[in-house]
Amino acid sequence: MTEPATSDRTTTVRPARTDDIPGLVASSTALFAEDAGTRDPSVDADWPREHAAASFAAALDDPARLVLAVEHAGAVVGHLTGSLTEPTAMRPVKAATLISVYVRPAHRSSGAGARLVDAFVRWAGEQGAAHAEVTAYAANTDAIRFYERNGFAPQSLTLRLSLGTGLGL
Repeated sequence: MTEPATSDRTTTVRPARTDDIPGLVASSTALFAEDAGTRDPSVDADWPREHAAASFAAALDDPARLVLAVEHAGAVVGHLTGSLTEPTAMRPVKAATLISVYVRPAHRSSGAGARLVDAFVRWAGEQGAAHAEVTAYAANTDAIRFYERNGFAPQSLTLRLSLGTGLGL
């Protein structure tokens, strides 16, 4: 990212650092509890507590990954993760995927979410991505409206048939 951190009176959006990992794990845990944990019984809602620290540490060292933190009063109150996909024979363009974004409810009125997405889109362009994409649960209409307000448009739809394979589905 070539742009400096952006801020308003209450929050700062900046590249994450190693010392942010506990706050990033807490943010990811809150995202899973609020989103996937309530919308998708096949997702392990405890995954962040068990695996997110290692995942964030690896992402911070990977130039094809982006990890941003939202900071308020010295604490991480949100995050964004993204990644790049290199061209393939089937899809001959580089793409950027917004993997996760979360801002604690008390800080959502700060505009931090839009600033996270803007920083991600700038990063994707700087990395040579032809487009950026994000997925959201169909039932999460607030997230879909948020992404649409920030320039994303529907491209595809994933349909699922639960087969009840022992996951309590």
